[in-house]
Amino acid sequence: MNSTMTKKTLCRWTTAALALALLQGCASGPLASPGDPFEPLNRGVFRFNEQLDRAVVKPVATAYRDATPEPVRNSVTNFFENISDLWSAANSALQAKPREAVDSLGRFTVNTLLGVGGLFDIAGNKLKIPKHKEDFGQTLGTWGMDTGPYLVLPVLGSSSVRDTIGLFVDAQGNLVTHSRNIPVRNSLTGLRLVDTRANLLDAGNLMDAVALDKYTFSRDVYLHRRQSLIREENRQAEERFDLPEGAPAAPASNAK
Repeated sequence: MNSTMTKKTLCRWTTAALALALLQGCASGPLASPGDPFEPLNRGVFRFNEQLDRAVVKPVATAYRDATPEPVRNSVTNFFENISDLWSAANSALQAKPREAVDSLGRFTVNTLLGVGGLFDIAGNKLKIPKHKEDFGQTLGTWGMDTGPYLVLPVLGSSSVRDTIGLFVDAQGNLVTHSRNIPVRNSLTGLRLVDTRANLLDAGNLMDAVALDKYTFSRDVYLHRRQSLIREENRQAEERFDLPEGAPAAPASNAK
């Protein structure tokens, strides 16, 4: 994935979400806190995460971005995205989305074999196989599980009761966690955290500049995005299982 395109996409998402929040505020007054009964606790964890980010994570991510050539950073991102494609394939299958499952499995196979273990996105750049990001929280939502209250997790950030349950299953689907070499496993986990934060530096700086209440902003963007993903998945599922337009309805059974 091209890092320049990623940064531009993240900035557009942040700007669009801010505009949505402002429009909602103008229409209905101050933003309410739906689905956030644990707000006092969440704000405390949010402050902890902010302090940890300022003291450790952001400086390390900034140093990593400044010291590492862009092609190397892109390869690191591609490696972890390739691992996630295999789990996305499994979740797409669980959500009854065969086309997306085949796409994700195809991406993983091609990039693992031809992309030097996933360091190069041959499937996306050359073969134009679309990428689908799916997790077990989305799978639970697709099958009707309610989001539940909003949660802020230490280090991991925004979540919900449903997505937190999903995280435990997602951890089992992460190939890195199955490495028996503990130093390698810990190093890869740390590298993934730093690489993810480095890709979000510009979006984070923009949010620092425009958000009046970063907690409320982060919560509303997260909940809106997750709800949009579930609605889109349910809509696609309905389209897949609906009869084609004009198809005859199944005949009703005769009463006896």
